[in-house]
Amino acid sequence: MNSEDTRAFDADGIAGAVVASTVTFPKPPQLRAARRAKQSVIKFVILFVTLAFLFVPLLAMLIFTLRHPLSGRWSAAPWIAIFTGNGESLGADLTVLWQGVGTSLALSAVTVVIMLLLLVPTMVIVHIRSKALERAIEWVATLPLTIPAIVLVVGLGPIYRWLSADVLSTNPIWLCFAYVILVMPFAFRAIAVGLNSIDVKTLVEASRSLGASWPKVFFKVIIPNLWQSILSASFISIAVVLGEYTVASLLGRMNLQVALYQLGQSNSQISTAMSLLALLFGVVLLVALDLISDAMRKSKEGK
Repeated sequence: MNSEDTRAFDADGIAGAVVASTVTFPKPPQLRAARRAKQSVIKFVILFVTLAFLFVPLLAMLIFTLRHPLSGRWSAAPWIAIFTGNGESLGADLTVLWQGVGTSLALSAVTVVIMLLLLVPTMVIVHIRSKALERAIEWVATLPLTIPAIVLVVGLGPIYRWLSADVLSTNPIWLCFAYVILVMPFAFRAIAVGLNSIDVKTLVEASRSLGASWPKVFFKVIIPNLWQSILSASFISIAVVLGEYTVASLLGRMNLQVALYQLGQSNSQISTAMSLLALLFGVVLLVALDLISDAMRKSKEGK
């Protein structure tokens, strides 16, 4: 055997050893079953701990609303007072509560409209024209996350004092301007995910080459592809507005959380029950978002 045959034999031997070392033999059924059982136990423990962390406080709140803290007597009177609108028997004036609910719902609607009018056209135009400017807008939009709400109030206080005295009024609906700032980071991220998931430039160029005007491109081409992101941004914004307390309280305006705080001074059970209903409403929003997203995805797949 000459030297060339020896080198060839060695190379084949090394290659065979490498292939043999990388081959994975199937595990016995007993080992696979044991591994699946172990993974199932770990998943169950993680799920149980997570659900307990989330639902034990909610269960404690529910028990608190049904069991009187002093006498220990069980009663559904706080829930009956909420659904009948009469809390006089429990020493609570629910007028403030319904005023706060109406204000927060109106603020949610106005905030979402202003947020969408500001963010969606701006982000679409910047996404098409300039990536550098898009990064700058992202920095500005996410800046409120790094600024505490109480610091925002310190800066917004003089502005609202001037607006209330000389331009607008003290109506709580004007909190929408401050709330747009608070929801902007969450809404920006939701819309940015939608823009990055589609080829906006190609859609725009194809539409323009077919003779579509810019308004038609925006409303009939881009917006239908962003519906899921727009819904996500809207629902997240509604959840943030319904849970906001600091800005409204420090600026002396009434919303749902301020009303719950004031109601808690006279009857904490009714306040806690209403807080549970607000949390349930947030869960309903998230479930509705998931169902709408699935329906939209299935309709696109069907087409």
